[in-house]
Amino acid sequence: MLSLKWSNKWLVLWSLWAARLVRQPTPAVRVSGGWLRGTVAPAGTHVQYLGVPYATVPNRFQSPDPEVAWKGVFEAVDDNIRCIQSVRVGSSITMGREECLRLNIYTPIDISPNKYYPVMVYFHGGGFMSGSNSQALYGPTYLTDKDVILVTVNYRLNIQGFLCLGIKEAPGNAGLKDQVSALKWVQRNIKAFGGDVDNVTIFGESAGAVSVSYHVISPMSRGLFHKAIMQSGSPLASWALQHDPVYVASQKAKILGLKSTDPRELYDFLYRQSDADLITKIVPRDEGNTIISQLIFLPCVEEKFDGVEPFLTATPFSLLSKGNFTKVPMIIGLNSEEGLFFVNMEDNHFISRIDFNISLPKNLDLPTNDERIKVAREIESMYMEGKKVSSETFYNYSKFLGETFIEYPIYEEIDIVVQNNDKPVYSYLFNYDGWRNIPKRIHQRKEFKNLPGATHADDLFYMFSQQLIPSLFEYDMINKVTTMWTNFAKYGDPTPSISELLPVKWPPVVKEKDDQGMLYIDQKLSVTPLPRRQSLDIWKNIFSKYRRKHGTL
Repeated sequence: MLSLKWSNKWLVLWSLWAARLVRQPTPAVRVSGGWLRGTVAPAGTHVQYLGVPYATVPNRFQSPDPEVAWKGVFEAVDDNIRCIQSVRVGSSITMGREECLRLNIYTPIDISPNKYYPVMVYFHGGGFMSGSNSQALYGPTYLTDKDVILVTVNYRLNIQGFLCLGIKEAPGNAGLKDQVSALKWVQRNIKAFGGDVDNVTIFGESAGAVSVSYHVISPMSRGLFHKAIMQSGSPLASWALQHDPVYVASQKAKILGLKSTDPRELYDFLYRQSDADLITKIVPRDEGNTIISQLIFLPCVEEKFDGVEPFLTATPFSLLSKGNFTKVPMIIGLNSEEGLFFVNMEDNHFISRIDFNISLPKNLDLPTNDERIKVAREIESMYMEGKKVSSETFYNYSKFLGETFIEYPIYEEIDIVVQNNDKPVYSYLFNYDGWRNIPKRIHQRKEFKNLPGATHADDLFYMFSQQLIPSLFEYDMINKVTTMWTNFAKYGDPTPSISELLPVKWPPVVKEKDDQGMLYIDQKLSVTPLPRRQSLDIWKNIFSKYRRKHGTL
């Protein structure tokens, strides 16, 4: 009798477990391309529509077309779609496909039919050369639990997304135009999923944050969103804009067998190459330069052509400084130890040969070699304190990478935007060091083993769920971050009221220089002044003298 009783219990438990593996389809939903059907997540936490086509690629290097209509019901269940990219930098193996313009939609499980929910559209990072919208990394559970709809977007990467030749056939910014198409698709269709088309927040991290800022300044994106969140990335960074795109294309063509700087000749040649060769045959890194210098196919300032709508026609610094951007509430912030991420990725062969004269930001225009040497020595002295880059000075070098390529551009963007925006701008510094600071711990160098703070992308693991990484008991910080981010999406204010969870009011940055503040996100929340470190003042002085004046061809 006892044995039968236990058998029945095990049968019930097995049935509950097996039910998670059985697909639970949703009712069909009508969108602009036709009918589609998603599924209830196996854990019953949300509803998901995966791999939904939002546009098509008509020709390499050009703007996307709207999605193609389909017959029957499209089964939106494929999360294994990404745009063409290398498995890793320098690898001869690629993954992804050309027809990759897909998005994932996640809604709360108990969505009300009489209510429209705030929509959060996420653009992934990866230096414009890698990444995807997969829920393996960008899972929705922590956000949809807060009654928002999450949309994550694929877009073309690398040369396929950012070849910029100044000709009609390859004007540039195809990847950003993909993102615009995704935002237009959301405006056409998200109401069918319970989304509020008048309350769309765009957000992103690293290159995704740069993308968000570009949408803020691009006329092509106006009216497609209502709030913006930028995490650890700015279009004012040297790696966020191609400064000589024809030269970049000629370098790619050179390693593929063509020596030319003629845009038309380059286009004809590159168009004929296979995706694998375009991606895996990389332009060699200059000895002495940083790992960030390997990001070469990036957004660009476009020429104007009849019949081609440009995404960007002036530099981001020019547009932001003149107030030529969409005025919306914003959150702009970063992590406390951004540079550790890049040092952790660095190869010892290159790191021991770093030359500050070579590795200065590309958006500086130093008119003479003497001035370049002078600035390089000043920067090297400031960060390295008379020592060479080595295992003993990795932390010094990480501060150079973090402040130069992430931190200073973000603080400069905050300052400019606040002076030219009549909507609130909230700034933050994420310093929390917990179990889910995954990027900090992957391949972490022994020199950084017990170093406090958060590095590049650490914040994402307190915002998104991952299929193979449990919460690791970090419920409190996950709840804090996702509550503030979804409050902002709902109300335009991350702390509309004080609570036990959020006991500190997060104020917007104000225009008066002596009264600017930012939210310090750690075990305890606090409001602190924006940093006024000597190093940031030195960078401000350098850029005021030597900033490259244009990003045109």
